[in-house]
Amino acid sequence: MSAHDERTFTLDRFQIEAMDHLDAGRSVLVSAPTGSGKTLVAEHAIDRALAERRRAFYTAPVKALSNQKYRDLAERIGTSRVGLLTGDNAINADADVIVMTTEVLRNMLYEGRDLDVLDAVVLDEVHYLEDSFRGPVWEEVILHLPAHVQLVCLSATVSNGDEVGGWLESVRGPTGVVVETTRPVDLTNLYAVGDRRGDKLHVLPTIVDGRPNQEGDRFDPDLRRNRNDRRKGKRAPWRTPSRLELLDHLEERDLLPVIWFVFSRKGCDEGATTLVRSGARYTDREESDRIREIAEERLAGLDPADLALLDTTAWLERLERGVVSHHAGLVPAFKETVEVCFAEGLVRVVFATETLALGVNLPARSVVIDRLTKFTGEHHELLTPAQFTQLTGRAGRRGIDDRGHAIVPWSPFTQFDQVASLAGSRAFRLRSAFRPTYNMAVNLLTRQDADSARALLARSFAQFQANASVVRLENRLVRERAKLADLQAEVEEQFGDEPDPDEPPADADAIADAVSRLRPGDVILDDAGDRLAVLGVSWRKGGRARLRLVGHRAQEVRLELADISEPPITVGHIELPQPMAPERVDYREDVANRLRRVSVSGNRAKRRAKNRNDPRTALARVEQEVQHLERKATRDKGTIARRFDATCEVLRARGHLDGWAVTDTGRMLGRIYHESDLLIAEALDEGLLDDLEPPALASLVSCFTYEHRRPSPPPEPWFPAKSAKQRFRELDRLARDIAGLERHHGLPETRPPEAGFAPIAHAWAAGEDLGVLLDQDEDMTPGDFVRNFKVLIDLLRQLGDIAPNPATARAARQAAEAVHRGVVAISGSVEAA
Repeated sequence: MSAHDERTFTLDRFQIEAMDHLDAGRSVLVSAPTGSGKTLVAEHAIDRALAERRRAFYTAPVKALSNQKYRDLAERIGTSRVGLLTGDNAINADADVIVMTTEVLRNMLYEGRDLDVLDAVVLDEVHYLEDSFRGPVWEEVILHLPAHVQLVCLSATVSNGDEVGGWLESVRGPTGVVVETTRPVDLTNLYAVGDRRGDKLHVLPTIVDGRPNQEGDRFDPDLRRNRNDRRKGKRAPWRTPSRLELLDHLEERDLLPVIWFVFSRKGCDEGATTLVRSGARYTDREESDRIREIAEERLAGLDPADLALLDTTAWLERLERGVVSHHAGLVPAFKETVEVCFAEGLVRVVFATETLALGVNLPARSVVIDRLTKFTGEHHELLTPAQFTQLTGRAGRRGIDDRGHAIVPWSPFTQFDQVASLAGSRAFRLRSAFRPTYNMAVNLLTRQDADSARALLARSFAQFQANASVVRLENRLVRERAKLADLQAEVEEQFGDEPDPDEPPADADAIADAVSRLRPGDVILDDAGDRLAVLGVSWRKGGRARLRLVGHRAQEVRLELADISEPPITVGHIELPQPMAPERVDYREDVANRLRRVSVSGNRAKRRAKNRNDPRTALARVEQEVQHLERKATRDKGTIARRFDATCEVLRARGHLDGWAVTDTGRMLGRIYHESDLLIAEALDEGLLDDLEPPALASLVSCFTYEHRRPSPPPEPWFPAKSAKQRFRELDRLARDIAGLERHHGLPETRPPEAGFAPIAHAWAAGEDLGVLLDQDEDMTPGDFVRNFKVLIDLLRQLGDIAPNPATARAARQAAEAVHRGVVAISGSVEAA
């Protein structure tokens, strides 16, 4: 009898199926919606391991989720049997069950830890493997775990689960794939529109009978009408509903608690503050007292002066009213207090950034998505279907709510069809972000020869997907070669030895040169002779370009250079409507109308059309397409191996490899787990971190960990210690040398050091007060302060373990200890329930 037969409640179909795979000795991939109960499958694997007197690891992508899983498992099987390993905590490290971040497990594998008694590893949130920065860690773990270890991969709903499962089976052996698309709690998507004419609120379902609600389009803003109305002093009849108005609607219908997602920290704080100022209260006296009790318990370790600095009184007043914000700008102790209160049902309204959807499991009855676009740091982008589903996945609490509700308020920048498209989309294809790193390369070559290392990398999910792409390319090649043969026969029959037409096939340089001359509003012709309006051309690293265009039927067209068979010719020009909003249907219709009305250069168009009808021109285009597909197929067959070889060339040039043998500095590099691993290793080797007092060392090391993310330019480098300032110049020179070599080998450049946090790091390590430092940088939130010191401490501790100079290692440990105090030290502590 299986262990799951002894449970006292009914399991879902997908849970039983997944557990049966585990009982049969297979690994398993479970792809299911948020809150559906995937954790029960993980617990079953843990129970099986414990029953066999073996160990199990549970990995999570973020520390907050690791802390939560630790508390949950400690309550379930006892604190003596559960441990926790994160960058902040090490509790009961020899326990039967260890909860850890995925990076900790990767490091254990490279350090050669004995895992003979390890029976199962749970990889929670395995869809993180598509994350551009952290994703490779998941694949490293999957590739390096001993063959006897059973994997339990838990993922959000993805549309290519069979592809992921096929890869897992190819590298781990028999693997079951269990996909559940049905949410545990039904979801209703709603669209909320304010009406100026009667100060009314329209709330309508986004999807009706599986299709976009036909009533939704009538609320769409019309760009042309709105421009004319503004000239006449008129306003559109529709508006964005106020937050208080929409919250009143939800409260009247018993749809609280709600998570209101706002994609800015300032917006979250303003939402909570404005709501409280309006007099809103969602708690009674007993609930307020309980909230205060939780807050006092959670904040007990903070200095009273720091509490005053953090405006704790005003924050606690909002919290006691059942209204609060949650984002990365808050110190972790505040966020943890919010999470505990929310989990107990004491908070009714949380204004949160998307980090709440990615972290701990805190579902609500409803969610509101403030707007469907978010700022990436460079421009605004529409949410992807996966992001939208992640957010709406928090709507509906299993066992409490019969139905969850997800509300999108009307916006003048969004069409209803965009809302409906996101609400109805089920396309979430998981793509690998795996690429060899310097640390990975030296760790591989420490344990195996180059051919074996390449063979292992060829088993990555990235190469698995590239190989599938090659199959698709080969199929296209078959079709294009057949077309080419037909055209060759036609040309020979019609023209014999007659010369080709006067427009020869273009090479890539000619196409790129013509594309570089295109300007927004230019009109070009596609291969069928139809008009396209250029919206913009964006150039990327390596000379790659992407064109964004609108066709005469208002369709949006995106082209890469490889998609263009001949140099585009400008045959006309239109004035594009402003502001630019190509994601909106009415905007594209406006462009299409202008496109249809504009006169084009007749001679150029006729000449292009004449040659296009000539089979010799078609033959040239197909020949070029065949050559392009052949080059791409050849390139994709060894994508990861070539990246590995280029990485090794850089390591060889910098002295970390001697041939294929790892040198002493290479072995040191293999123990540095950081995106700037090569730069840090070379700084250590050149002595740039030597002979510095702990505060100065902290300031210099912060240049590896700090990243300027504000729209304003970074400040000029400034260091309180002259010695650190001189070392920074040398560090910057070293980074430029490495970047030049990376460019030469076609690799992404290592991020250069940034000194923006250096003065704060030095002062905090020297004992300065929190208030003084936050006053020095008004844009630095307390949460950012803590976050920056957390990653700095992690790197300082690594340097304390690996620095070849004993004095430098000692200074690094002292610096880590010096900055681990106050709000930094209390944040991230964890207690078992």
